[in-house]
Amino acid sequence: MNKYEALFEDENDIFGGTPRSKFWDIANQANDELVQDAFDDIFAKFAAMEKILANHYDDETLEKMIRSHVLSGSDELEDHKKSLYIAFTGDIVCRLDS
Repeated sequence: MNKYEALFEDENDIFGGTPRSKFWDIANQANDELVQDAFDDIFAKFAAMEKILANHYDDETLEKMIRSHVLSGSDELEDHKKSLYIAFTGDIVCRLDS
C-alpha cells in the first residue's frame, strides 16, 4: 500500500471505515466501564510483552528498537496494527453481547 492509499481507505471500505475509525466508533458508543475494561486488558497485554522483552534487552536498547520499528512505517507493521484494532473492536462487541 502506498502512503496515500490510506487517505482514501474509508471511501473504499465495505464497512464504511478503517479498522481504527470503526474501533473508535464502537468505543465511543459502548458503556464506559466496558471500554475501560477493554483498555485494562490492552495495557495488561502491553505490560506483559514489555516485561518479556525486558528480560532480553536493557531499557535503552528496547526503546531504540521500538522507535526504529515504529518509524520504519512498514506495511507489515501497519497491517498488524489494523489487525489489533479489529481484535480489540471484536472484544468490545463481544462484551456488548454478554
